[in-house]
Amino acid sequence: MTAAPLITVRDMTVRFRTDEGLITAVENVDFEIAPGEVLGLVGESGSGKSVTAKALMQLNAKNTVYDPESHIMLQVPDQPPLDVLSLKRERDMILVRGGAISMIFQEPMASFAPAITIGDQMVEQLRLHSDMSRKRAREISIEMLDRVGISDAAKRFAQYAFEFSGGMRQRAMIAMALSTKPKLLIADEPTTALDVTIQAQVIDLMKDLVAEFGMGILFITHDLGVIAQTADRVAVMYLGRIVETGPVREVIKNPAHPYTQGLLHALPRLDDLDAPLVPVAGDIPSPLERPPGCVFHTRCDRAIAGMCDTRTPEATTVVEGHEARCFDLTKGQEVA
Repeated sequence: MTAAPLITVRDMTVRFRTDEGLITAVENVDFEIAPGEVLGLVGESGSGKSVTAKALMQLNAKNTVYDPESHIMLQVPDQPPLDVLSLKRERDMILVRGGAISMIFQEPMASFAPAITIGDQMVEQLRLHSDMSRKRAREISIEMLDRVGISDAAKRFAQYAFEFSGGMRQRAMIAMALSTKPKLLIADEPTTALDVTIQAQVIDLMKDLVAEFGMGILFITHDLGVIAQTADRVAVMYLGRIVETGPVREVIKNPAHPYTQGLLHALPRLDDLDAPLVPVAGDIPSPLERPPGCVFHTRCDRAIAGMCDTRTPEATTVVEGHEARCFDLTKGQEVA
């Protein structure tokens, strides 16, 4: 990476205070994203991807506890580096939320106020983070609705969320997130509700904006196929820990961690339609029953008794820029 990181996450551990005690959702996570870079964050549901994303904007629930060693450093142009976790007041977060960082959430219906038009919500956001006139904010909002593939955007601007289909709400939410031209866009499963043609359009739009504005993107999904088309680097997360990172083509072609290999083997292959799908064995444990040692050892066919169930593996370099946390990388195999 040549450019200075836009955001740097170090030793981030996120816990939730519950009646059962402190529950660990994310543990010792490290990553960084440079301007103009797309980092894909992949893993099964329950891996901690959304908790990680919301932590970057302090959007997790009020019972969230961050370990003192956790740091999220945001580099905003013409500003000194800012530790997001040091901000304690809501008004201090305006620079971060919707300004430097925007987020596309998984559930579009929950992201819009039902009694306010889509357009009014977009205009309000733009005026909150800039000094532009209402007329100019309206023009930009309609332009963004059009760019994400919503036909007759000027008419749709004046409608409410319940008048949109699920796919249209998803696209309107993407338009709203992109309208402020944030430095970092967090896209949490942004194409889940879209058909493949609109999905391709949205991915192309994100690529255009990265090229146009030098925006960094944290792209969260469980779909490695989408990541292969979109990301520059990928981080594979399992039960709150990042188990493998590297350039996306390197990781997909030469996965080193058994979990990454399992995710890739579970994908259908167009060159061999008769090949059976091989799911990752077992189920992801509940955070209430977090395994000791390597968090994946309860589902791993390469687990070493007395080692994997007691010790946490450190990051090991596979090739330059490609790391995995596993005690036994010698049995890694290429996935076509």
